[in-house]
Amino acid sequence: MPPMDKDVRSMKPGRNRAGSVRALVLAAGRGTRLNHLTRDRPKSLVTLEGKTLLEWQIASLRAAGVSEIAVVRGYRGEMIDLPGLAYLENADWARTNMVHSLRCADEWLKVSSCIVSYGDIVYHPSLVSTLVDTPGEIVVAYDVLWERLWQERFEDPAVDVESFRIENGWIVEIGGSVSSLESVEGQYLGLFKLAPEGWRKIRGFLSLTEDAIARSLDVTALLSRLIGEGIKVKGIPIRGRWCELDHVTDLRLYERMIQSDTQWSHDWRL
Repeated sequence: MPPMDKDVRSMKPGRNRAGSVRALVLAAGRGTRLNHLTRDRPKSLVTLEGKTLLEWQIASLRAAGVSEIAVVRGYRGEMIDLPGLAYLENADWARTNMVHSLRCADEWLKVSSCIVSYGDIVYHPSLVSTLVDTPGEIVVAYDVLWERLWQERFEDPAVDVESFRIENGWIVEIGGSVSSLESVEGQYLGLFKLAPEGWRKIRGFLSLTEDAIARSLDVTALLSRLIGEGIKVKGIPIRGRWCELDHVTDLRLYERMIQSDTQWSHDWRL
């Protein structure tokens, strides 16, 4: 486990406007599918509608009352240097996935409940507030209006959709292949909450997992494996008001939608 960054060691646990909930942004990856946009900068520093993705995230988290925020850096990490944040390092970002970035934030996650955000999404503060207000050890936001966004992003929405089923508020399937869009009850957006007990269960699971596999896991695969082991994962529905930036075409689409006069279900702005 990499040593914790000195900025994190100096930050004492405290309460903010969202109670004891902190936030963690996973921003270690490069985002190679964005081609030239990430040639000289991390994915989280790509600009969308006048702000970097990270600036949008920080603004939404703070608007929801979350003031203690840490960022896991990796590719071109020295460029991520916004004031008022704590920083952690995934020095092995090029050979690991997001679950390893979570492991790099072990000390941060052990202290209090934490909103965890991917570094390539933007979202309205109300989504954060919904997660903050929802009790549970592992709570995952999922979009019930996902198909509207997928129809805009992809010529064939089935190309990039993953299975998602929920029963009585608990996720029972996530991240698998699908035979029909009608069977998909939502889409995970890369925003979730971990209570310390939830993180303890994840750590226990990872400790029993071959290290090479653990280092390669993304969060969706982790959630699927946890569910398979009988660990409860709560799902909380949201209705649009978020986007992910995965391709250059996403950037062009979102800017075009913002500039249009139509009301857009996935407009994330304040």
